[in-house]
Amino acid sequence: MKKDTHPKYYSEAKVACACGNKFSTGSTMQEIHTEICAKCHPFYTGKQNLIDTAGRVERFEAMVKKTTDLRGKSKKGKTDNKKAKALDNQAKLEKIKADLDAK
Repeated sequence: MKKDTHPKYYSEAKVACACGNKFSTGSTMQEIHTEICAKCHPFYTGKQNLIDTAGRVERFEAMVKKTTDLRGKSKKGKTDNKKAKALDNQAKLEKIKADLDAK
């Protein structure tokens, strides 16, 4: 096994946040400077604002409605096509039977 392959581990590494919060943790770096921590992050402080800036929810609902409308129209068209094909096939079958009976 090679020696000196792992970095030195500091069990009391100092972490300093931009908000002024300081705590210690284990790390391979002796000092860590962060911009955000659990004390100042909006999700953990409860000050998170969920803003629908571009009307994304309404846009999504409109898209879903549009696709369901299109699906409904295409299904109606397909059933009409199937009925027409079935009638056409039935007519062909009757013609073939008539030709066979004539022979």
